[in-house]
Amino acid sequence: MILGCRRLAPFALAALLLLPAAVPASAATPSGELSAAEASTLTLINGQRSALGLVALRVDSRLMEIARVRSAYQAKTDTMSHVHAGGTNVFDLIEDWNVTWYGAGEIVAVNNWPTFETSGATALDGWMGSPTHKSIIVSAGYNYVGLRAAYNATGRIYWTAVFLKGPDRTGAWAKNTDQRTSRYDATRSRVTFSWAGGDRRLQVLTSGFRYFQVQRRRTDQTTWYDYGTTTATSKTVIWRRGHSYEFRVRARDKAGNWGGWNVAIVTL
Repeated sequence: MILGCRRLAPFALAALLLLPAAVPASAATPSGELSAAEASTLTLINGQRSALGLVALRVDSRLMEIARVRSAYQAKTDTMSHVHAGGTNVFDLIEDWNVTWYGAGEIVAVNNWPTFETSGATALDGWMGSPTHKSIIVSAGYNYVGLRAAYNATGRIYWTAVFLKGPDRTGAWAKNTDQRTSRYDATRSRVTFSWAGGDRRLQVLTSGFRYFQVQRRRTDQTTWYDYGTTTATSKTVIWRRGHSYEFRVRARDKAGNWGGWNVAIVTL
């Protein structure tokens, strides 16, 4: 296996040659297996970070695409290199994707292990065995990552991981935690909903929680009624019995990133 890495700043380039597996990977392996191996390798990377008390890197779809392009080019040319088409490099691609960044690093590897999962794990073992590569993986300065692999007819599998320090673009989280119902009058009930939430922590540049948005609707209707935004974590409503209601909450961070809705359903 061959490894390489590059980061900014400062620039660094290193290579390490390890013996490849005796049996080449099959070029006919389904892409679903490759995607699963990529996800597994990312999990292993974050496992290495967690073991050192670092925050897991968040996957950035833009970095995933850049890593895919980088691995595909290396597989096409059958050459492991930090030099991309036209003499460009990963930092040029980051700029081309209009990604705001304050620091970045790239590590690459190639091997021909017979399965994608083993190939990814072996690539990571090689990276972690090299001080230069390891310093990028377990850096306290990055908060986002993208990793992709590509293979060619020779059976070689090329791996690229792109690390980035950039603005917070991860949505905050919210979750309904409790609902309590009591009789209000002959036709209505009092319902108190409680929830929790906050911003998702990054290794660096976590923007922080801003507020929640709360909405409700009857399940037989399509329009949501918006209660607006709040920093409170509970709300009491008076609703007519004989219906089912949806109550949902989501959170936003100070960078403007919304998280997904979390829905609770109550039948009165």
